[in-house]
Amino acid sequence: MNESQNAIPHLFRCPISLDLFEDPVTLCTGQTYDRSNIEKWLAQGNLTCPVTMQKLHDPSIVPNHTLRHLIDQWLQLDPQFDPANPEASTIESLASLKLNLESYESSLENKLQALRKISVLSDEYCSFNKSCFLQLDFLPLLLELVFGTQVSPENDMNFIELALCCIKKLLPLGSLEPLNMIKDGSKLATFVLLFEKGTNSVKTSLCRVIESASSSSSETEDLCSTLGKTNELVHEIVQVVNQNYEVSGDAIKAMSALCSLQSNRESLVRGGAIEEIMRYITSSERRNMAPVAMRIVEKLMGLRSAKEALVNHPNGVQTLVNMVFRVSDQKCSESAVEVLLTVCGEFERAREEAIESGVLTRLLLLLQSQCSNTTKSKARMLLKLLRS
Repeated sequence: MNESQNAIPHLFRCPISLDLFEDPVTLCTGQTYDRSNIEKWLAQGNLTCPVTMQKLHDPSIVPNHTLRHLIDQWLQLDPQFDPANPEASTIESLASLKLNLESYESSLENKLQALRKISVLSDEYCSFNKSCFLQLDFLPLLLELVFGTQVSPENDMNFIELALCCIKKLLPLGSLEPLNMIKDGSKLATFVLLFEKGTNSVKTSLCRVIESASSSSSETEDLCSTLGKTNELVHEIVQVVNQNYEVSGDAIKAMSALCSLQSNRESLVRGGAIEEIMRYITSSERRNMAPVAMRIVEKLMGLRSAKEALVNHPNGVQTLVNMVFRVSDQKCSESAVEVLLTVCGEFERAREEAIESGVLTRLLLLLQSQCSNTTKSKARMLLKLLRS
């Protein structure tokens, strides 16, 4: 299948010709074909469905109005699309959209419409579309529009939300070096402001940007460090974990990303990461990201301040004890044992609280489970420490 065929969404292509549907019709088998193609197939005496090869107990065809409507909507989003030359149509369309976004004379509504079209096109992850987005430098443009001076966060939140959604889709396509523009003072301030005042969609997209910044050790390491040392931003991310259920999972991922740099860990502790993660794990409704959250705590245990924050938390040690033996979540059990071994080795108070919370029984149960040999070894070390 060549790249020009890939420019058409898969569901919009006739399985016989692989071209864009002109008049989609459906057989009794549920398969849809272009009318001219399936009529030719049937006229040749074929009494089976071309895709499933099932025998047709009813050779009648029914117009697929729903699919036809979807194709019409898609064509309206990209009016320059020419089925005869989809590659040229895509280039022309994207170039036009870019000019629209760059123009100071273009209205906000026109820019919003352009972003909607970009979002649709970026959903088609064919190699040709990817090449177009990269060659036309869409990522730097969108980043400048969101974090630059052309948009007011207070007045144009719909624009920012859509632009960030497009940025999120484009991040996996190429180099992340353009993200480094966020290090600039005014753009960094806008990043923080958007996290404070933005919608859930905006906060989710910003968390994804933070994740991406940490995933490229060479290109964006300085950016990850800058974000992690921005106390206002770290505080906002940490607070979202328990204040906003819809964004909490993305906030946990963003914290984990920032935690990948040793230099960021102290600011996470100061921002209340230990306290909020303990609250998150305790909440029965929000444990889906508990393994990642526990891994963050495990990484932070290299800091004296993090250990003290955990031991001083009213339910810190007890929460860890409750995580020691979890049949459905071995990763949490492994992290809990590791963290308890660390704090119990330094704080007598932690040892006393762990024993009072029933950690000995849980450790014995853990040793009889199917956990890893490494976890069992650490569990035995913790038992020896507590019994002494």
